[in-house]
Amino acid sequence: MDLGLKDKVAIVTASSKGLGKACAVGLVREGAKVVICARNEDELEKTKDEIKRNLNGEILSIRADVTKYEDVKNLVKSTVDNFGTVHILVTNAGGPPAGYFENFSDDDWNKAFNLNFMSTVRLIREVLPYMKSQKWGRIINITSVTVRQPIDNLILSNSIRMSVVGLAKTLALQLARYNILINNVAPGYTLTDRVRFVIEQQAKNTGKTFEQVKEELAKDIPLGRLADPEELANVVVFLASEKASYITGVTIPVDGGWIKGVF
Repeated sequence: MDLGLKDKVAIVTASSKGLGKACAVGLVREGAKVVICARNEDELEKTKDEIKRNLNGEILSIRADVTKYEDVKNLVKSTVDNFGTVHILVTNAGGPPAGYFENFSDDDWNKAFNLNFMSTVRLIREVLPYMKSQKWGRIINITSVTVRQPIDNLILSNSIRMSVVGLAKTLALQLARYNILINNVAPGYTLTDRVRFVIEQQAKNTGKTFEQVKEELAKDIPLGRLADPEELANVVVFLASEKASYITGVTIPVDGGWIKGVF
């Protein structure tokens, strides 16, 4: 199936590893011109080189911390300077720390708000003029299953990521007349490098094997396993494509059936 992504210009944030990297790879594979960014320049350059070795596509790396507005502005400006416009934006950022209500100060809440909400607001603000002028745009926010089913000790994520869903639903109504579609994906437990590290540490601390800890994590997932990052990326790439031309304002879980709710 031709997804119509050849020569489309995409920005994917927090894309030196994990879900962001998988999304960038998926978009390059479909012929998009992809801009990746991350705070760690060494990791970013390694990822760019790896993608260029394995795929025949255009990829640009720009160091950026999405919690800093000047970095966000530079990211979008550099993208436009190199490729002329922006068609696709995939917003992604690391999650706030785990803990309970009593564990967090105002500063903790403000940091989580800046990381997971204001980064999304600012990225969208900067790309909208280009998407509006060309009457075409795709914005996909990577959130979490916590927007559909809260996880007990993730109160920061449960709360702040819900605001991204509210933002996206409102913007979907306002931007539809410009043919700009905005959706969210809600990944469940996914076997990223970070999750592998967490499993390894838990295995070391408990005396269990890597596979035993991984199976325990997967026991409440109907499909019986953790996701591969590429499985999340496949949904993002589809939502970024011409084939998703009548989908906007929705949140799609990619969780192997973990969420128990009907809606």
